[in-house]
Amino acid sequence: MLVIGLTGGIATGKSSVSSLLAAHSIPVVDADLLAREVVAPGTPGLRAIARAFGAENVLLPSGELDRKALGAIIFADAQKRKVLNGIVHPAVRRALLWGVVRAWLRGERVCVLDVPLLIEGPMWKLVSKVVVVYWCVPCLVFVFVVPVFVVRVRVPASVLSSLLLRL
Repeated sequence: MLVIGLTGGIATGKSSVSSLLAAHSIPVVDADLLAREVVAPGTPGLRAIARAFGAENVLLPSGELDRKALGAIIFADAQKRKVLNGIVHPAVRRALLWGVVRAWLRGERVCVLDVPLLIEGPMWKLVSKVVVVYWCVPCLVFVFVVPVFVVRVRVPASVLSSLLLRL
């Protein structure tokens, strides 16, 4: 099975590209969605965060993660941010891998991993191809990074907007 890593900066259109791929029945495993799932109420991830930072400091009365409170804690202290990343990142990586395994078990020929920090983390080692999405004016450029060369495919803004209107 071909595993493709999809990445790019903030607000470059990764979600739009993921939506287009999913609309064509290509399985997409989204790291941002998984990051929320691994800290949902009742998960080992949320229990670990509550133990590390104190349930009274990071949980809402409903038992959900208080993202605002946790953000205030970790953005004020780099060591605490490392602790949080040490809890969340491995859980997200496991969930990504299980997403690929499930696609393989279903007999899919391709699976896309939508990972904003694909290159910065170890996940790039697990993909066959990397697609970087970034904006250039007046067109969206997909960069396919192949082991030996780079291929750029330009999509004019007019074509992109017509595709997005169909979503």
